[in-house]
Amino acid sequence: MRIDDNPCLSVAAEATCDEVRTTAPTPAGQSLRFTSNVVGSMFLVTDVICFIVAAPITLGAYSLVRGSRLDVPVHITAFILMLGSFLLIRSSRQAYRRSLLDLSDNSDTTFDAVISSLIASALIWQAGLIEHYSRGITLLFLVSVVLCLSVSRPILNRLITRLAERGQIEQRIAFYGADPDSVSLTRQLLESLKFPHLRFVGIADDRVRATNIDGLPMIGDLAALCDAARRGEIDQVLISGAHFTPKRLEQIVVGLSEVCVDVSLIPSQAIELAPNYRVNLLGAVPVLTLWQRPFRDMNRLAKRAEDLLLSVIAVTLLSPLLLVTALLVRLTSPGPILFVQPRVGFNNETINVFKFRTMYSHMADLRAKQTTTRDDPRVTPAGRVLRRFSIDELPQLFNVLQGSMSLVGPRPHGTEMMVGERFYHEAVRGYAGRHRVKPGITGYAQVKGLRGEVRTIERAKRRVELDKHYVDNWSFWLDIWILIATVRAVLFDRDAY
Repeated sequence: MRIDDNPCLSVAAEATCDEVRTTAPTPAGQSLRFTSNVVGSMFLVTDVICFIVAAPITLGAYSLVRGSRLDVPVHITAFILMLGSFLLIRSSRQAYRRSLLDLSDNSDTTFDAVISSLIASALIWQAGLIEHYSRGITLLFLVSVVLCLSVSRPILNRLITRLAERGQIEQRIAFYGADPDSVSLTRQLLESLKFPHLRFVGIADDRVRATNIDGLPMIGDLAALCDAARRGEIDQVLISGAHFTPKRLEQIVVGLSEVCVDVSLIPSQAIELAPNYRVNLLGAVPVLTLWQRPFRDMNRLAKRAEDLLLSVIAVTLLSPLLLVTALLVRLTSPGPILFVQPRVGFNNETINVFKFRTMYSHMADLRAKQTTTRDDPRVTPAGRVLRRFSIDELPQLFNVLQGSMSLVGPRPHGTEMMVGERFYHEAVRGYAGRHRVKPGITGYAQVKGLRGEVRTIERAKRRVELDKHYVDNWSFWLDIWILIATVRAVLFDRDAY
């Protein structure tokens, strides 16, 4: 939950205020104190510096390597156009509205630099200057810019963190509303984030005259709060709207709008549900997003491409093992080679999952009512070996090709799978959330030590927590890490039987 500059929670903010505020008056020799709003500007300035530094490096390197003359004004114009395009793209992503609560570079600077380079080249072509324009120097400039941006990010992040730890970047927060429960919950939430620049200075309210609440001093009424803001002692006021009527809330905002201070409203639901939501805008309306589709648009296509490519490679390489296993199952016990079991899949729909049969046919548990245990009499001797090394799961590669499963995702459970005396979906709150993605042959929970039998409610809850962590934090590289870690789990884990 962003507190400093989140437009979704902001009720009123004086945009004309300087980003630099002092704890009035600033003694001689004391450095200025910045609010966290300066962080976005620091990223903007750093990006401009990266482009400026990259320009002479590019021109010098090109002249040194090629030894040929080039039209410097045309290329400087292209560099400026690329810089302008890059800044516009980054601004459209709100990359320069970040604060100390959001130092991570969420949007891809490399991708934005490539797009801005293409835009600059198109503008040069449109201006009729393409004959004097070198594609080689454009590529070299793009590489130089990307390198400068990559190097600058960790340096800038470290600098900002150091300034916050020294108190030179600080966000002084006051609460309006002397409700002990709301203040306590809000403080616990914000302090759990462990951001060094947040400092709580006190509480204001026109209704009570307590000396302190939850260890914070009482500033006084609304007029006293405004006086403190005028003296530069407060940067932001947080209002908990649980106990205020709309009319009273409007009066508070109007009063605070007379001084240079950020004013934000925290809905009571934002505290009660934290941290299980994200703040988004639906048009101009702020909404608390509790669930969100993890694979949308390009992510969905990338996930499917990953599944198709890797599963085709896996089927090709493992085809001898698949044939030998099929022959082993057929010769060691009567019954079909494959065991086709209905399980819960994407969107809680039932899918048919393929496995090599590892149990005696007359003892097969189609609905997964009984969890497989160590030394389970239903498992054949050959089936124990197949289950030990998860070879019985390999036919699910054809589920992946079919589109009902993914290589990596939460493991699909039987339709009537139970934990103790209760069905899985009844025993674990939020269980259905793991079905927002396709189930996988392997998953995050399996490589984190939760492979095999689910013996207890606590183990079931932990598995669901890890599945939901995967759903909320998916990336291509996370999938690759899980696939590699699966090899280790298969070879060394003793919980599969």
